[in-house]
Amino acid sequence: MTGLLVVFMMVNFADKSVLGLAADEVMADLGLTATEFGLANSAFFLLFSVAAIVVGMVADRVSPKLLLLVMALLWSVAQVPVALGGGLAVLIASRIVLGAAEGPAFPVAQQAALAWFPNERRNLPGALVTIGVTLGVIVSAPTLSWIIQNHDWRIALWVLAGVGLVWSAVWYLVGADGRYSTDRDEGPEGSGSAAAAVARRAAAAADAARIPYRRIYASRTWIGATLSYFVTYWVVALMLVWLPSFLRNGLGYSAEAASLIVIAPWAVGAVVLLAQAFLSGKLMSRGFSSRVARGHVGGWTITIGAAACLAVPFVDGTTAQTILVAIGFGFGGAYATVAVTTIAELAPASRRGGSLGMMNALVTTAGLVAPAVVGLLVDAQGNDGYFNAVLLSGGLLLVGAVASFALIDPARDAARLNR
Repeated sequence: MTGLLVVFMMVNFADKSVLGLAADEVMADLGLTATEFGLANSAFFLLFSVAAIVVGMVADRVSPKLLLLVMALLWSVAQVPVALGGGLAVLIASRIVLGAAEGPAFPVAQQAALAWFPNERRNLPGALVTIGVTLGVIVSAPTLSWIIQNHDWRIALWVLAGVGLVWSAVWYLVGADGRYSTDRDEGPEGSGSAAAAVARRAAAAADAARIPYRRIYASRTWIGATLSYFVTYWVVALMLVWLPSFLRNGLGYSAEAASLIVIAPWAVGAVVLLAQAFLSGKLMSRGFSSRVARGHVGGWTITIGAAACLAVPFVDGTTAQTILVAIGFGFGGAYATVAVTTIAELAPASRRGGSLGMMNALVTTAGLVAPAVVGLLVDAQGNDGYFNAVLLSGGLLLVGAVASFALIDPARDAARLNR
């Protein structure tokens, strides 16, 4: 199931990244300025957050298997209008629909994956599902770029629609919901009597039902995880929409070279995610609190990303700048697993979907703002706008690092919720 959800996220982020890979071609074909292109990509996130909230709460009551199937089918359908033709209006409308269908994808996929594991074993599956994001870009960047350069950017949309339909068919046949979907702390199946297991689940559900969402959202841990995750999603949005164009126009790489180099920060992020999951799991197994194992580990990850981003405009040489961008965006964008596993520990099982959905909704507003802001910077400042966007990202990452260190303590806040 975890493997299928990894592929699910690969398709999800291939859908998101295709316009960034075809940025110059789309702008030339449709006659768009950088600001207009940025706004078209921001439109993707117009309903993204609303859908994440609504479906996140629905996921506490409806089978995640069904929700994931519906989402994947809608992704494929949403690609068709633009693939058939049309201008800016069709592109924006299609991206809005696609964003609404993809908004809940990450929290629901994480909820579905984590439901197969007890709390102490969730770091690795959570990281693997997140790495699906990276693998989606690593696989799609050279493949879709080749299709765009040798055929047409609209053909790339047809390919993505077909891949989404294939995944939907496989998931329909073999997808399933996990055994830890009702009580985050219950033991493995078979531990104790069946009656005792039922009693534990009933008691946990009754306790969780008395905890309103607003108390979870007001906790320091939820606020800290959401703020830290927000700034890292800002970086992810820039990688998806503007990084290929930055490599081509800001750093002077050819289209072919850029399609390969764009993979670098995603690859760095994948290594960081795995190392982060390993370190967090090791610390927790040795008795360290999740404040340290998740909040502090995540805080240091973001700090490294911030330092690299802030250094980019102040070093000479394309190679050095490219390496710093890869480190800055790779480390800076690798916080999702920390945020998700932290909230999964904080929230009762019957409130987990809504808690993750609301977090994801607020976090992904960064995707609504970041592409438009960078488009404005590029139109106003030319290539300097790209470098100023990297500086802005570094400053935001520092804020997120402070929040992760200072606010996250899921064990403390979970205990307060249950009082």
